[in-house]
Amino acid sequence: MSFGVERLGERVALVFPGQGSQFVGMGKALYDASARARRVFDQADEALGFSLSRLSFHGPAAELDDTINTQPAILTVSVAALEALRETVEAAGGRIQPVAVAGHSLGEFTALVAADVLDFPTALHLVRERGRLMKEAGEERPGGMAAVIGLDDDQLAALCDEAAAAGIISIANANCPGQTVISGEVGALQRAMDLALERGARKVARLGISIASHSPLMGRASVGLGEILGRIPLRTPQAPIIANATGRAMTTVEEIRHELADHVERPVNWTRSVREMVEAGASTFVEIGPGQVLSGLIRRINRDVATLSLADFGLPEDRPARAR
Repeated sequence: MSFGVERLGERVALVFPGQGSQFVGMGKALYDASARARRVFDQADEALGFSLSRLSFHGPAAELDDTINTQPAILTVSVAALEALRETVEAAGGRIQPVAVAGHSLGEFTALVAADVLDFPTALHLVRERGRLMKEAGEERPGGMAAVIGLDDDQLAALCDEAAAAGIISIANANCPGQTVISGEVGALQRAMDLALERGARKVARLGISIASHSPLMGRASVGLGEILGRIPLRTPQAPIIANATGRAMTTVEEIRHELADHVERPVNWTRSVREMVEAGASTFVEIGPGQVLSGLIRRINRDVATLSLADFGLPEDRPARAR
């Protein structure tokens, strides 16, 4: 039995990454190593009517980075990783019974699949539409996002208020103490970045995305996504899902619908989400999907918890070659 399987006897939370974790080649090693992962990729290709697996494995990067493709690709790789993990754990006589599941932004939809709220094909079409709606909203109202390191949320909120004279700007992701993402119109975003440096930020970095996710600029996408969600049946979650916006556990369909109604407009409070899972008893976090960004954030939020990756279960690491 692997080290990871032994740790699943403890209080475990499963976490799933969001957009920005993609890279050409993601999922290929899992596809080669796991029959259940292969089935997920084959299912995605059939459901979408084109080879998402080929795009994930071989690119080109520009096409993979198009949000309409990125979102279903990350969902597919993450669900494939979850199925590979389940396959490995069950072969060792174990079972995954998380105290909670959570995903960062897009990853929240993978969490819905993990908790059996949605089946994979439904979630796949949903995030494909989410990507399309967000792309269209970004084309209609261009914007951007930037990471700010070294200022607290109160300082950032104050400078966003000041930068709002140049346009819409707001906090998008509270990732961990001292690391926050802001999002909004280009002029206001640049003003906020300049102010952050003036106020003592250690680092300010514009993200490689032309969409102002988790800001009011996504209002049109939010309305469209809400209409689609209204037609989709949801099931009662089999594990508590920690909401991005509130950082609170969702255990009913009504709570999930309320969370998803304006999901793309409201900020992601990852710090509060992780603390909620710890308060619920989670002592070990397993990151499932491409990359290991969330594990690093979790360790900054709480140094007393353990973080595991697929490699701890004897599965291939799904990270870019240069990061291994």
